[in-house]
Amino acid sequence: MIKYVDELQLSGKRTFIRVDFNVPLDDARRVTDDTRIREALPTIQRALQLGARVIIASHLGRPKGVDPKLSLEPASARLADLLGREHEVVQADDCIGEGVVKIAKDLKPGQVLMLENLRFHKEEEANDEGFARQLASLCDVYINDAFSTAHRAHASTAGMVPFVKEKAAGLLIKKELEHLGPLLKAPEKPFIAVLGGAKVSDKIKVIENLLPKVNALLVGGAMAYTFLKAQGVKVGKSRVEEDKLPLASKLLDSAKRMGVDLVLPSDHICGTSPDEKSEAKEIDGRDIPDPMMGLDIGRRSRDLYRQHILGAKTVLWNGPMGLFEVPKFAEGTRAVAEAMAANTKAMTVVGGGDSAAAVNEFHLADKMSHVSTGGGASLEFLEGKELPGLKALEQ
Repeated sequence: MIKYVDELQLSGKRTFIRVDFNVPLDDARRVTDDTRIREALPTIQRALQLGARVIIASHLGRPKGVDPKLSLEPASARLADLLGREHEVVQADDCIGEGVVKIAKDLKPGQVLMLENLRFHKEEEANDEGFARQLASLCDVYINDAFSTAHRAHASTAGMVPFVKEKAAGLLIKKELEHLGPLLKAPEKPFIAVLGGAKVSDKIKVIENLLPKVNALLVGGAMAYTFLKAQGVKVGKSRVEEDKLPLASKLLDSAKRMGVDLVLPSDHICGTSPDEKSEAKEIDGRDIPDPMMGLDIGRRSRDLYRQHILGAKTVLWNGPMGLFEVPKFAEGTRAVAEAMAANTKAMTVVGGGDSAAAVNEFHLADKMSHVSTGGGASLEFLEGKELPGLKALEQ
């Protein structure tokens, strides 16, 4: 069982909150998208309301040692703006050491200490015990609200937890588990999963875990062409994982045996290259001529996928239907997003990554029941894997 931040007594306690402030910065080192900071606000504000002395920790980028360009100072400044004048945000120049220990001890209720980038120390990703103990020495309570890093056994996500008296999850993780959990346990039927993206290999475990639970699996993106080729369909120059053709055949057989409708594109939007230079051509049929490659699902496929989604009570979507970054190849992805937004009676869950980027780009995120912040973590959760960051929080 996992406790949550709002179940704890935090008054006067130094409370370490692991967040994901891995935010994009411009050349002037200003935060260009503060979504991740805003997502952490409910937990930070709740801890402050409960009288905690808050310590915030995050990584940013993939530094090789200390890199001033990847300092968390811009994120700290943006957090201060969002919290307002009543809460002072103090930026530390490191995340461990005597100076940081002193600042943490001297923190007053209502104050926030932002630690410097955890990954400036290689011991963070190595889950070094000594480093984990140093982080733990800063606090009385540990809160993890970085679902996107919960699949990593790092010092700040797992290693330090046994050395802190109290532990809990934040409100963002609570929201993730409330929406992703039921998909694997007791989804309301009909349950439709829409899977896309480039590679079957990225989604094998998800497909295997979801097949016994779904009524239909709608497949798009480049991974669809591996399945189509496994069925003997001509796919032209479409991206295919040749070494995964036997596995695709096996998954098709499994779906048939389980009575699951595994739906593949019946027509395509094609091009000669996966970029803006390529002209978009409609192919009205399953076979794709040799010089062409499939870059999106076609009109009939969009209509069929839309009907499946509109008739569902639960919809999970992970992975675009085509090269959605290029507008002429984005209509399949848009159709899925719009159908999910239109089905107001269903629980609609977007599984992070490119799908989350797409619904944000189409301004439809607020029409979904939940858009996961997880990326790789949500994918591993849907595979049924145990996430170290969540395991560490179990009481």
